[in-house]
Amino acid sequence: METDKAAKQEETMKIAVLALQGAFIEHERMLERLGAEAFEIRQKKDMEREFDGLILPGGESTVMGKLMRDLGMFEELKNRIEDSLPVFGTCAGLILLAKEVEQGKTQLATMSIRARRNAYGRQLGSFHTEEEFSGIGVIPMTFIRAPYIAEVFDDTEILARAGDHIVAARQKNQLVCAFHPELDQDTRVHRYFLEMIRASKGMIAG
Repeated sequence: METDKAAKQEETMKIAVLALQGAFIEHERMLERLGAEAFEIRQKKDMEREFDGLILPGGESTVMGKLMRDLGMFEELKNRIEDSLPVFGTCAGLILLAKEVEQGKTQLATMSIRARRNAYGRQLGSFHTEEEFSGIGVIPMTFIRAPYIAEVFDDTEILARAGDHIVAARQKNQLVCAFHPELDQDTRVHRYFLEMIRASKGMIAG
């Protein structure tokens, strides 16, 4: 477990992880490695806790969208994100945030991207590569039945590509990856998200 000075600086940061379905535990472990406090959102009352950022994990975006609605938390999560809550969506989380979804239904629709579901097909349903991530360097990328970003709009910034496909992007308080950084040992993408949160809190304070 990391115990460096940078990790210790994150000790008071509280990150909520949507834990309705999918790969949320791995995100919690990654955050704990960085010294941040992670807790799960499973029902509406969990959102009464204070938190600095939100992670939407991989899984099945349609199922997660339905569960958010059924549990009465959909509108509040959408409103918080639109009100500048830092959010990090991976794989299905990317689809949840996309304003446009090819061959699928939009969900939270807060980020100016067009997502292509299950974009790599059966032959490349799961694969691993290493590519450049803007501001971080070359990082490992694990894809599992992944989408990719077909197009970005407005002020959305492309952060990474795998081949010809956009696989990571940011728009203000929103960060998305088509891959699963929580499944590798490299902590830099999660650290990037925590730095986003720190910067946003600094801007508010100023």
